[in-house]
Amino acid sequence: MTPFVPRELHVPAKLETAEFRLRMLTIHDVVKDFDAVVTSVNHLKTLRPGGKWPEGLTLEQNLIDLGWHQKEFQIRRSFAYTVVSLSEQTVKGCVYIEPTRKRGYDAEVYLWARQSELANGLEERLYETVQRWLTNEWPFEKAAFPGRSIPWDSWSKIPDETQ
Repeated sequence: MTPFVPRELHVPAKLETAEFRLRMLTIHDVVKDFDAVVTSVNHLKTLRPGGKWPEGLTLEQNLIDLGWHQKEFQIRRSFAYTVVSLSEQTVKGCVYIEPTRKRGYDAEVYLWARQSELANGLEERLYETVQRWLTNEWPFEKAAFPGRSIPWDSWSKIPDETQ
């Protein structure tokens, strides 16, 4: 199995702008992350076709999810970053960098901003920032942002590498 990122890659610990910070999502973020998720349910359900997450999410289930994301990051299998205010008081969203099987791509990237931040354009600024970050700091030749840089219907038609 090919590793998702080269062993010698120094995985970025954080990305900081004048507005927000990205850093590894951990179990210690559970309460603030849960608040961001449950106050953004309507927005989050629109991010994937037929999406129902996070309907029914409990604090305990969120803790399990965060533990999974944290472990995946530690073993370099995927990378989940929380998007926090510079004061660390508020979770503003999340960024997920994952391997893909889609032919012609070497990563899938998903992101979201807290529903209350949409009107001020945070999600679009986050998207632009993450695109630049991937180009400058990560080894990916072609990362996909399904639902953003490529429409969902087009993404679903791309064959897997094994096909």
